[in-house]
Amino acid sequence: MTTARLAPPQERPLPASERGGGPAGVAVLVALTAATAMVGLWHLTQGTSGVGFADLARYAAGQHESTQGVLVGEIFTGSRLPRLLAGLAVGVALGCAGTLLQSVTHNTLASPDTVAVTAGAYLSITCVAALGVSVPLWASGAVAFTGGLLAAGVVLLLAGRAAGTAGTRLILAGSAVAMALDAATGMLLILFSKNTTGLFAWGSGSLAQLNIDASARAFPVVTVVLCVALALSRRLDVMHLGDDAAATLGVPIRSTRVCAVICAVLLTSTAVTLAGPIAFVGLGAPVLARLIASRIRALRGHAFLLPAAGLLGALLILLSDAVLRAVQGADGAASIPTGVPTALLGSIVIVVLALRLRDTGGVRQPPPARVAVRSRRAFLVVVSGAAALLAVAAVASVLAGSLWLRTGDIALWIQGSAPDLIGQALDDRVPRVSAAIVAGAALGLAGCVVQSSVRNPLAEPGVLGITAGAGLGAAGVVTSGASGGRPLLIAVAVTAGLATFAVISLLSWRGGFLPDRFVLIGIGMGYGLSSLTTFLLLRADPYDTPRIFTWLSGTTYGRTFADVVPIAVALAIAFPVLLCMRGRLDLLAVDEDTPRVVGVRVQRTRFAALAIAAVLAALSVIAVGVVGFVGLVAPHLARSLVGARHSRAIPVAMLLGGLLVCVADALGRTVIAPAQLPAGLMIALVGAPYFVWVLRQSRA
Repeated sequence: MTTARLAPPQERPLPASERGGGPAGVAVLVALTAATAMVGLWHLTQGTSGVGFADLARYAAGQHESTQGVLVGEIFTGSRLPRLLAGLAVGVALGCAGTLLQSVTHNTLASPDTVAVTAGAYLSITCVAALGVSVPLWASGAVAFTGGLLAAGVVLLLAGRAAGTAGTRLILAGSAVAMALDAATGMLLILFSKNTTGLFAWGSGSLAQLNIDASARAFPVVTVVLCVALALSRRLDVMHLGDDAAATLGVPIRSTRVCAVICAVLLTSTAVTLAGPIAFVGLGAPVLARLIASRIRALRGHAFLLPAAGLLGALLILLSDAVLRAVQGADGAASIPTGVPTALLGSIVIVVLALRLRDTGGVRQPPPARVAVRSRRAFLVVVSGAAALLAVAAVASVLAGSLWLRTGDIALWIQGSAPDLIGQALDDRVPRVSAAIVAGAALGLAGCVVQSSVRNPLAEPGVLGITAGAGLGAAGVVTSGASGGRPLLIAVAVTAGLATFAVISLLSWRGGFLPDRFVLIGIGMGYGLSSLTTFLLLRADPYDTPRIFTWLSGTTYGRTFADVVPIAVALAIAFPVLLCMRGRLDLLAVDEDTPRVVGVRVQRTRFAALAIAAVLAALSVIAVGVVGFVGLVAPHLARSLVGARHSRAIPVAMLLGGLLVCVADALGRTVIAPAQLPAGLMIALVGAPYFVWVLRQSRA
């Protein structure tokens, strides 16, 4: 097995001119400050009141007259200035935080988002709000800091020094932990909706402020932490050479890394407390700063790199917010959080950086799955046991709910003689259970094929962004109001899923196929598509919102047999086709050379298998919404039970996938009945830790 990582910085001593900065570094900072000031002035002119630049200029000159009955001073001090100051504070904090994380991990994809710091801070604040605890602003910052620090610690421990944080392992671990934390946050928002109502919109990041008080408290914290980070700049410059070389030169590696991570978490928690989790500014700003540093050598020292990244972060946030308000109009942009365009920007950065992955040679194969079943009789016992468990789960799911039924009620319903209340309950539950089982089986089959085709144990349709693409297509049909009904919805969802797969494949095969590159590009595409879906959701007619959430929250609510038929037909076709390809898939899972030696056309086989998996994943969105991790957990459990041969792993993965979604849906309907939890959240809480466990087991 090979791994891939971003090319590390050149391991050479920094010249004194670079460490000291010099006139060129000062000139860059001055230019960035001027650009930020210009964008800030433009940002001040954007708003719903009609107060423009001329009005603000007259106000600055001491003329405090009203415009269209609105006092310019009230607009400036009560709305425009607080939003501007929040953007500046959050941008500087996230830009510097991302730079620190990238420097101590030697990973240009590290950021508060990809290391789960943002997700941890958001979850901790949500927990406080859900419990109804009233805390002052400084205490909210402490709560966010605690959650972010714990999340960062978990991710860094999972990445481990053995594999190094410079590779994709850190980003994969961070993404999995962030998904689990986001699922826990979503569950709290549903369970404690009354206490957390205001956190729904805030959860995508918003610069809206009531006054300047919050920003006034945030700026001193950001300033002090930035000063501490600048005091570490010489150590960070030396660590640029590598940990071993830095230790030889007398740099205390562990204390420097711990201090830098604490500073990054403090900055991130301050930003989250002030404006919510604004995505990927902490990734985009440091990347842009390092691109500038590649041409201006004096900027490579952290004494200049840190403030440059901070200014670029402020510039990115203010520019994104101003452009959004200018394009959408002030009234239209008011409902779109600032985090939506920044998340789209972050997805582009991830994809671009993933394209720079290079092969770093062979590493130890991950520990093989323990094959507990060898004989055909034992295999049949496992299949029979899984089928029996699935049947029991299906019956229990039909009986469970706010109204508990008996098996005799099912018999009466089949005969058409059930009472109205029981009949209505079964009319609702049977299609939902059917959709959960069929979609889970499809996701299990798709995940089994994807993992073997790309030879990456962490690959699955949800992680690769295919289900996010299908979800975007479905949301687009609903929000557009197009007439075409279910056939159009299915066609667009499948087309969008296949288009996402095509883009990921074209980008992944550019310069040679690398499994890690495939996964990282999929993650980046997933972030971008999810931000576009959020944009459509927030711009949609409020009456359409529940229908969109039907697909996006991973739930079977409102499903009918018409939703089950397409995925059932696709599964009936794909299952025998992939079984016929089982020998080629077995060879494809070994390496690139073995299939070619025996005459297998590698690219054609891989493309056909992945295309089938993409169709299955896209159709599953119609049945159960965007559900992740089923395509990861089910194939791994199947291989641990019956081995890696696809003739045995495929049917077991399908049964286990159906069982997972069926049980998750039943628990979601019964745990807090009559309220319901989306099955997607239930699965994420289990699937993300399993993802992390697989990541750790496969560590070199």
